[in-house]
Amino acid sequence: MKKKKDIEEPEANVYQSIRNILVQARSRAYSAINSAMVEAYWEIGRHIEQVVGDRSEYGKGLLRDISKKLMVEFGKGFDESSLRRMRQFCQVFPIRAALRHELSWTHYRLLMKIDNVPRREFYLKECADSNWSSRQLERQINSFFYERLLATQKEGKESVKNEIQKTEPKIEPDYILKDPYILEFLDLDENKKYHETEIEQALIEKLQGFLLELGKGFSFVARQRRITIEGDHYYVDLVFYNYILKCFVVIDLKTGKLNYQDVGQIDFYVRYFDDQVKLPEDNPTIGIVLCAEKNDTMAKYSVLSDKDNLFASKYMLYLPTEEELKLELARERELLESQRV
Repeated sequence: MKKKKDIEEPEANVYQSIRNILVQARSRAYSAINSAMVEAYWEIGRHIEQVVGDRSEYGKGLLRDISKKLMVEFGKGFDESSLRRMRQFCQVFPIRAALRHELSWTHYRLLMKIDNVPRREFYLKECADSNWSSRQLERQINSFFYERLLATQKEGKESVKNEIQKTEPKIEPDYILKDPYILEFLDLDENKKYHETEIEQALIEKLQGFLLELGKGFSFVARQRRITIEGDHYYVDLVFYNYILKCFVVIDLKTGKLNYQDVGQIDFYVRYFDDQVKLPEDNPTIGIVLCAEKNDTMAKYSVLSDKDNLFASKYMLYLPTEEELKLELARERELLESQRV
């Protein structure tokens, strides 16, 4: 006689298989419906644009009358403001074939708010390629993801736009790494003094948010990775692997101002990983000192200035204003320029 457990396990396996089929089918159906609605909104916008053109007064009356009829049959999603937004959609994205089926109408509504064309194209591509949710896209826009990446480019004339338009760009670390890192998702009080372990624990607890902030290609490897040298133990705060750069990324957290001991420590970690951990096919390890405050002069006269795989980045526990970010990025650009002299 078969035991109850022997009967239950096959049933559980069948259930899980059927469940997976239904989940995948629903996902495909949702994606198809979403893509169809985005294209429908674009077509509606195109029809309105063709009829209205430059006749603003005529357009107002036409949209008012059409929206009243549409709302009776299709609901509140077709009021005047929605129809104007669909017209804007067609104007901002004039090529229907270029629409990304991975993106929802909510994604496109966020993208339409971006006036700068290279900035908008960057977010469009990154969002589709990285499968960002609309909430993640909004967070990246609000945290000035594009501007922070642009500021870290070592070649002043090489923009993010040029990089993403290359068919097979040679990805350098400074195309992915950022400065500053915005950690507002941790919900920590910006005015409170924290110990490194508290920041580290918060990052681990909200690892998904941290991976999003780190950028493309990061996967978590270890926390407090032990290194033993002649009986002495050292601990790397956080270790990641980036499958785009094909290398390990070691991060040392510092809640104070960057100093030369911090630089020496991250250099030591990187050298150890290159010698003992990385595989022959891996690229050189990248080291990042993530600190509350940077010391630009010290960074200029340390190995940070002449090593392409060592970085010092500031972290901020709140979303900066545009003015605060401009000052931060201007300071970073000035430091990069001084290192090239």
